[in-house]
This record gives sequence, C-alpha cells and structure tokens, in this order.
Amino acid sequence: MTASPYRYRVGELRPSQILFTYGIGAIADLPNLSAMVMGLEGWDKTRTLELNEERLLAAVRQELGSQVKDLRSPPMPPDPDGSFDPFDEAARIGIPVSPFPTWMVCPRCRLLAPLQSKLFELKTNPYRPTEARYVHKNCPKAKKPPAVIPSRFLVACEHGHLDDFPWHYFVHRGPSDCQGSLRFEEYGVTGAATDIMVRCDGCDAKARRLSEAFGESGKQTMPRCRGRHPHIRSFDEECSQQMRGMLLGASNGWFGITLSALSIPIASNQLTQLVQDNWVILGKATSLEILQVLLSALQATGQLQEFAKYSAEDIWETIEAIQQGQEEADAQDLKTPEWEVFSLSIATQNTNEFQLRPVAPPVGYETYFDKTVLVERLREVRALVGFTRIQSPGDFDDTGNIPSEFRAPISRNDPLWVPATEVKGEGIFLQFEENYLQSWEQQPQVFERGQRTREAQKQWLRTRNLDPAKIPFPGMRYMLMHSFAHALMRQLAIECGYNAASLRERIYSKRPEDDNGPQAGVLIYTAAPDSEGTLGGLVSLGEPKTLGYHITQALAGMRLCASDPLCAEHKPHQGTPSFHWAACHACLFSPETSCERGNKYLDRSLLVATFADKTLAFFQD
Repeated sequence: MTASPYRYRVGELRPSQILFTYGIGAIADLPNLSAMVMGLEGWDKTRTLELNEERLLAAVRQELGSQVKDLRSPPMPPDPDGSFDPFDEAARIGIPVSPFPTWMVCPRCRLLAPLQSKLFELKTNPYRPTEARYVHKNCPKAKKPPAVIPSRFLVACEHGHLDDFPWHYFVHRGPSDCQGSLRFEEYGVTGAATDIMVRCDGCDAKARRLSEAFGESGKQTMPRCRGRHPHIRSFDEECSQQMRGMLLGASNGWFGITLSALSIPIASNQLTQLVQDNWVILGKATSLEILQVLLSALQATGQLQEFAKYSAEDIWETIEAIQQGQEEADAQDLKTPEWEVFSLSIATQNTNEFQLRPVAPPVGYETYFDKTVLVERLREVRALVGFTRIQSPGDFDDTGNIPSEFRAPISRNDPLWVPATEVKGEGIFLQFEENYLQSWEQQPQVFERGQRTREAQKQWLRTRNLDPAKIPFPGMRYMLMHSFAHALMRQLAIECGYNAASLRERIYSKRPEDDNGPQAGVLIYTAAPDSEGTLGGLVSLGEPKTLGYHITQALAGMRLCASDPLCAEHKPHQGTPSFHWAACHACLFSPETSCERGNKYLDRSLLVATFADKTLAFFQD
C-alpha cells in the first residue's frame, strides 16, 4: 500500500482484503492515519498477474461493459532476495491510497483543520511504514510537534457517496466566510457525540454539540449530499440523498460487490479442457504461426509439456472454437453450470484444479438428500466490480443484481480490467431430494410462513428506503438450505481443522418454475487463500457415515439456543438491523466472509422443531 501522491509505503494488505475489507473506496485505519484505497486509474497494471476464468470474465463484462479485457491480481512486489531495501523501487509497488478523512485533530491544542491548510506535515519511517503520521509542526502547546489524529466523523449516503464531515458549515450553522480556527473539544471520557463540542476561534458563533449532527436533528442541520467519490476524485452531478453522519471505521461504511465463479471443467474433449486451463497463455495467440512460435518457446523451458502429443493445427482449431463459443456465451447465471456439474447432469472430468468424487448420501438422511459429492480440489476466482455504502449487497440478492443508484464505481472511466483473487481448496456438495423438498414446500404451514416472510421483507425493505418490487423474495427452499448450510458449517468447523471464517457457503436454489430449475444444493468449501485451503480435513468429513453423524450433531444444536426464548420467538419485522427469524450469534450466524447473504434469511425452525414452533421442521425425528 503506497500513499499517493507522495509514493510512501504506509502499510500492507493481503490480496483477499482488497475484495472483502479494504477494497477500492474503503478506508484502511492505520495506527496513526487513515488511508482510502484509490480507483483503478492509479493502479500499476504492469505489476499484476492475469487470472484465467472465462465464465467470470463474461459475467464481469455484463456488469461493467464489454471493454473489460481481463481479471488481474492486485500489484504485488517481488519477494526480496536477502535484506529488504526500503529505498528500492520495488518497495514502492502497491495499491495507491490517499489520506482520508482530510480533517485532523491535534491532541494537544485541539486544533481541527484540513490537510490542505498546510498546518500538518507528513513524517514517514522507510523501515517502519506503519509509523507514517502527520504532525502539527507549530503547535503552541508542545515543544515537539505532536502526531495528529484523523477526525473520526464522516458523512455518507446510501448512493455510495462519502465526504468529510462539514465542520465549517456545522459550527457556523450554514455557509460562512469566517476564516477562524476550529477547536475539537471533548468533555467526557466516553467519546460519545454528546460529550464533544466544536467551536470557532474567529467569530462569536456559539459552540455546537456534535450530537446535533445525528438522529432526527441531523436531518435538519446537515446539508444535502454533494455526491462526492473521493476514491476517484470526482463528484456526481446531483444526489437527492441527505448526508448521514458516520463514524470512521464503521462496519457499514463499505461493502464490496464481488462476483465469484468456480473453475469447473465442462469440456468433454481433453484437448479443449487443456486449452481452457491455459487460456491466459494460449489466448494471446492470434494466428497459427504465432502459436507455433509460442509453443516452441514455452516447451523449450519445460512449460506446456502436456501439449507435446497434439499438433499445432489441432490446438489452433481448438482455440478458434473456444473464441467463437465465448462470443455466444450467456453469462447471466454463474451458478447453473456449476449445479449441472455437481449434480452430475452433464459429463465432466477431473483436472488438476477440479476433482469430484460422488459418494452415497449421509447415513440416516437418505430421505432428505439425493447425493453427496466430495470436491477434493476446487479453484474459485472472485472479482471486485463495485461497492455500496450503508446498504449491504446482501440486502438485495446473492447474484449481484443491485440497482445502479446504490452502486459506486471502482474507476473514473469504464474499467479495462478489474482486481481479482483466486483461492484453491476443497468442499462438500449436498444435493437435496427434490420430491421430498417440494412436498415440504407445499405444506400449509410452510406456505403460510413464506407469505409472512414475504410481507415482512417488504416492510423491512421500505424502512431502509429500498423498493420491494426490485428485490424478490428468495423463497422458502432458499431459507431452508441457507439455514442448513450455517448449521453444518458451525459443526464442521469444530472437527475439520479449519476455523469458522475459512469455510464458505454456496447455495444453489431455484424453484421448478424458474429458469434452469429446479435446483436444490449446498456447497460448503474452504474460502481461505492460504495453506489452510489444502489441508484435506473437510473432504474427510464427507464420507456417508461421518457426514451423517455431523448432520445429526448440527441439528441437535439447533433445537435449543443459548439465547432462547428470545431467539426462537424472534420475528423479522421487529426493527432489527438484519432480516431473519429464529437465528442469532449463539446458533446460526456465521462470519461475514462465510455467508453470501449477510446473515439474512435464516430460520432454524425450518430445520428442526423448536419450543416456539414445532410444525415447520424439514428434518423429522
């Protein structure tokens, strides 16, 4: 991570954090300053690696436009040979960031001023980048310039805009020409807004308590949103939203919009599959002659040896066929091809990155599951295509269909590439028995719960200023499988050797009347990009007898929650920040990176009988 425009190294991020925690438009809270990750215009593409996943690239193009050429990893410096030299040019390779918020507070004299005032000076330590800080060089109350701290208050709106807190406007209760210095004074030890006063030294404006900027009073005292996108240094022409006060580091300040796809082998021809697996290299060939030169050069260095038994003409014909197929591909649904492979409804073959082993359903649960597939190897590629603020993407749906007014861009112009990461691991796929599932859905009490959930969703969306007509209800089968996935993930995390945040769900849910339906399956797989993704402990738990035991244990834990009776009697319309029935942190909630819907649409009453509801359970005793 390098600060722009000074090109100082100020910290480090893992590649996965670029998509889930500190992506474009997010604020990385460092020990002494806060830095915003800037848009793609400032990224050094020459230091990135191209990632091959054509299905995902086609989906990204549908989201962002056909001008997107490829998926690329974040720029990463080479591994140093020997001692680290902070003055080497390679040490400056990284993603660009800029200080934000730009208003700083001196802890000694309580001066509140922006960096543009030139009152603060940047100090860096080449050998300790996390010590980068701004100091108040002429502080009247300190002999040594003290390190200043970022103002911990910002303003944002639901349309993805973010801005500095309007301190000058707020203190003077409107526009003012006063040039006086502002002071940020705290009179309590709690740090609450009610204990903070802001005053101006240059005029007789009365000091103002910061609590007036929040709640209902804030709607009358705060200005309208300016439509600012600080990560791309631009403003939208207009924004109809009201500014909303926000704390620096608030969890709702940034939500990445990501698309993900599994690298599934869908070609029955072995040569076609080999070409697809090496498309990053072979896709660059534009003629047979260029391909011949490319193959000769690579095979001379020991690469692409598996192509030695094929002629260049056959390989070129395969490349042309794949290119024509890509132009005709429909990328609206990323999950359906995966469902077809897992349900074994199409022929597939194992590769180095994708290996399946079908086994019998879990012992004791043959009535509920049609089959189990052990995914001994898999590769998932994820791409960042935008982000939201205030509203989580899980508030809309799990397919990335988010209204354009809520999406913030990752670049000033239409992007030519998008940042992506890949993870390799293993998983367990469980396919539900469709006939039994449909009979459960048709039960009167389940149908009634679905109607109540749909109405509660509409009410919940209206309170968050979202249009219920644009956000469909995923259905009771989705809620059932979603709740089951969370229950099983919690149980497997105890036994498989992975931590809970390393497991992730992928729900395949479509009703019979939907396109490409019906679908009913759950994939639980490792989502960690480190060595944990290759331990093998998860697949070992998918054998029929072992998996049956763990499902029994998972369901037993769902019958009673430590938060009962409040958990079991919870209703989704009770004004909570999430949308669920009988679920809480003690029973069904999972880490944010594990759930595809932000811990919404959960209900353990659909799994087993609880003391609050005994008529909805899918799994009968």
